[in-house]
Formats: sequence, structure tokens, C-alpha cells
Amino acid sequence: MRVVLQRVARAEVRSDGGTLGAIGRGFLLLVGFRHGDSDEQLRWMADKIRGLRLFPDAEGKMNLPIDEISGELLVVSQFTLYGDVRKGRRPSFVDAAEPEEAERLYDRFVDILRQGTIPVATGSFGALMEVDLVNDGPVTLIIERD
Repeated sequence: MRVVLQRVARAEVRSDGGTLGAIGRGFLLLVGFRHGDSDEQLRWMADKIRGLRLFPDAEGKMNLPIDEISGELLVVSQFTLYGDVRKGRRPSFVDAAEPEEAERLYDRFVDILRQGTIPVATGSFGALMEVDLVNDGPVTLIIERD
């Protein structure tokens, strides 16, 4: 499982001219799954994201987790996170989970995130989407769980 996390002032995902999900301050999560990912990875990732202290405290230090600033999450599936471009000019996606499995993992990951107190918005799995965001900082992390 691989997540690109961006701390945002706001973010929105659209498809077919309509808004699918939008948040204010929080994290935009671009999420990709690979063969063999399980509930263990999903739970670890959800816990890691909820606990990351990436928001500034009164002294301006990154010291506060998302729930302490009443932040929100926007979760967008992105299989291209497992694109391999080491050979040639066209990415290979052999490590990415098959669509049916990836959709199940995505839905489960969103369900796990929603078990907490942080509001969660989403895109639409497999849809062609446009993502707008205002990166705050900028702060961007790549988080992986084998």
C-alpha cells in the first residue's frame, strides 16, 4: 500500500462536471494498492495518518495531529502510484492490484478511516477525476506499508 499525503488548506475532486468530494483544512490522500495488501496494511496506514503530527502548534512547530485542528480527509484512489518506469518510456503496472481487488481495498480503507472522528470525503474508484488542491506548507509525504 502506498499513500501520497498532502497537507492542504482545501481540496476538491470532480468527475463529469460534478463535485465528488471536497474538504477544508486537512489531508488529501492519493492511495494505491498492490497485490497482497491486506487489512493489516489498511489499519496500520489509517492509524499512521490519524496520528501524524503535521499541523503547526502555537509556536509554529509541526506538532498537532489532524483531529486536534478539526481537519478533514479526502481519499482518492490512484493506481498509477504503482507505475514502474525503470525500463522504457511507458509505465508498467504489474505491481498494482487488479481493479476488483483494489476497489475492495479502497472501500475497506475508507471504512476504517470513517470509524474515527475525522470527516472523510472521497473520489469515485476507477473514475477519471480532476483534483484541485491548495497545498499547505507545502507538506507532502509518501507513506508505504509492505
